[in-house]
Amino acid sequence: MTGGSRGIGRACCERLAKAGARIAVNYHSRSEDAEETATLVRAAGSEAIIVQANVADEKSVVEMVKVVNDRLGPIDMLVNNAGIFEYVTPETTTLDHWKRTIDVNLTGLYIVTWAVKDQMIERRFGRIVNMSSISALRSRPYGIAYSASKAGIIAFTKSASEALIPFNIRMNAVAPGLIETEIIDDVDQQTIVRIVDQTPMKRIGQPEEVADVVHYLLSEASRFMLGQTLVACGGRVMLP
Repeated sequence: MTGGSRGIGRACCERLAKAGARIAVNYHSRSEDAEETATLVRAAGSEAIIVQANVADEKSVVEMVKVVNDRLGPIDMLVNNAGIFEYVTPETTTLDHWKRTIDVNLTGLYIVTWAVKDQMIERRFGRIVNMSSISALRSRPYGIAYSASKAGIIAFTKSASEALIPFNIRMNAVAPGLIETEIIDDVDQQTIVRIVDQTPMKRIGQPEEVADVVHYLLSEASRFMLGQTLVACGGRVMLP
């Protein structure tokens, strides 16, 4: 689980642990949060380790995968959840901001996936879920780079899933709406009220609700699904 130290990532770790998965909790800089997630996983009756890596750095990711293999064994399932979001206006969307966002959210997802795919191919089994966003499906003038990165994840999921399915590696994606995590701490209350008003269910989501979707996509209950993006946003975006 990349980006597993808090928020949606933490909820996914707990949910998958309850289903019997052994969890490697990836974090970038917040080791105490990662340890807390690992504690919750163990309380759910499963095994957990924490492993530091910058997903945008290939060497760091390769070392992370080696640690996971040494301590937990082959990687059967991967959740690409690590990501960053910065609320910036079009005027303050700099090239540095663009590169930083794409590097972590999209290139990082590619690096991690490619770091584990060979062992999945060798064992002819793999289940991968990529975390996108409804920002990929609707305009977001105050998060242009973020929206582009999340739309790229959907395109990556479609193409890579078709390329990898001959090896019994099944990949899908999730596109959450506004979820009650630390990200909304920087969002003003007026904006949150407006988003809730635009949402047919008239509320924001909970991390556990996204975790349930991730669990479904990793499980055999979704065995005929490939390259799909499931939207979990209370109806704010409805696909045809």
